[in-house]
Amino acid sequence: MAGSTRSARPAVARAAGWVAPLCWVAVLLDGFELVVVGTVVPTLLTPEGFSLSGTGATAVVTIGLVGMTIGALSIGALTDVLGRRRALIGAVVAFSLLTLACAAAPNAWVFGGLRFLAGVGLGGCLPTAIALVNEFSRRSGRATTTVMTGYHVGAVATAALAIVVIEPLGWRWMFVVGALPALVLVPLMLKHLPESPGYLVAHGRRAEAEQIATAYGLTLEPADAAPEPTTAATTVRVLFGPTYLRTTIAVGVTSFMGLLLVYGLNSWLPTIMREAGYDLGAALAFLLALNLGAIAGLLVAGTVADRIGARTAGMAWFAVGAVFLALLSIRLPLVGIYVMVFLTGFFVFSAQVLVYAFTSANHPPHVRATALGWSAGVGRVGAISGPLLTGGLVTAGIAFPWGFYLFAVVGVLGALAFAVTRTRA
Repeated sequence: MAGSTRSARPAVARAAGWVAPLCWVAVLLDGFELVVVGTVVPTLLTPEGFSLSGTGATAVVTIGLVGMTIGALSIGALTDVLGRRRALIGAVVAFSLLTLACAAAPNAWVFGGLRFLAGVGLGGCLPTAIALVNEFSRRSGRATTTVMTGYHVGAVATAALAIVVIEPLGWRWMFVVGALPALVLVPLMLKHLPESPGYLVAHGRRAEAEQIATAYGLTLEPADAAPEPTTAATTVRVLFGPTYLRTTIAVGVTSFMGLLLVYGLNSWLPTIMREAGYDLGAALAFLLALNLGAIAGLLVAGTVADRIGARTAGMAWFAVGAVFLALLSIRLPLVGIYVMVFLTGFFVFSAQVLVYAFTSANHPPHVRATALGWSAGVGRVGAISGPLLTGGLVTAGIAFPWGFYLFAVVGVLGALAFAVTRTRA
C-alpha cells in the first residue's frame, strides 16, 4: 500500500506540471498573432499578395485586433459557464483552423474575414489560460507573469521565423506554420489539462472538484461559501454590481493604457528611432531590446507582486515605466539608449501583465475568467488605439520626441487608474 502511494505521488506531480506549460504555449499563440501580419504586410502590398493599398493594409492589421477584443469579452464570460478546459481547447482549435484557412484565402476580403474570426477564437485564450494557471498555483503573481512570457517569446520567434520562411516559401506558409502547434497542443490538452476545481464548485460539482483538488494539492473554499451555478449574464452582473463596479471600470482603463503602450511601442519604435537619427539597423535592434526587457521584467515582476501585492507592484511599474518613456526623448550614445530601451520594456510591458495578476487574484473563481476577459477585451481597444495615435504623430513628423511624451502620460494615467482599484477583503 505504501509503495503504491509513493508511486502515485510522482505521477500526480508530473500531471500537475502540465497545466502551466500547456497554458504557456496557448499564450505563445497570442504572441504569434501580434507579429505575423506585420511580417507579411510588405508582401500583401505587392502583386504576389493582394496588391493592398495602405488603407487596406491598415484594415487587415486592425481587423484581427477587433476580433480579439470581441473574443476576450465573450469567451471570457463563457469560460465561467462552460469551463476553463473546454473553452481553452475550443479557442485553440478555432484559432488554428481559421489561421490555416488564411493560407488559402483567395482575396483580401476573405483573408480579412478569416483574420477577424481567428482573432475571435484566439481572444479567449489569454484570459482563460491566466485563470487556469492561477487556480493551480499558490503564487498568482509569478504564475501570471511567467505564463505571459510566452506572449513575447511567441512574438520574437515569429519575427525570426519570418526571415527564413517568407522569402523562400511565400507569405502563406507563415499561416500554415501558425496552425501547426495545434497538432501537438490539442491532443496534450485533451489528455493532461484538468478542469478548474473552482469552476466545478461554482457549478455544483463538488465531488469532482475535491478529487482534482486532492490530486493537485489545492484547498477548496468551504462548502457553505460556494456560489450558486452561474450564467454569462450573472457573471457580468457581478462585475458591474456595487461590489466590483469601481474596480471593473478602473481595471478596464488601466488595461486600455497598458496595451496602448505595448502595441504602440511594438508598432512604431523603430520608426520613431529612425526619426531621432539612429540608423535602420540600430532602430530594428531597439525592438529586440524592448522585448528582451519585457521578458526579464515579467520574471522579476511576478516575484515582486507575490511579496508586496500585484496592485502595489503594478502602480510602481506603470510609474517607473512612464519615467523611462520620457527619458527616451533624450538623445544618448548608442549603448546608453539600448539600456534605456531595455529598461523601458522591463517596466512597461510587465505593468500590463500585473493588471492581469491583480484581476485574477482579486476575483472569486466563478467570475474570474469573465473579469480577465473584460480586462483583456478593453485592453485590445487600447491595442488598436496605440498604433493609430502614434501613426498620426509619425505622419505629422513629430513622433520624436512627442511620441515618448505621449507614452509617458499614458503610463502615468495607467498608474492612477490602478490606484483607483479596490482589493477584495
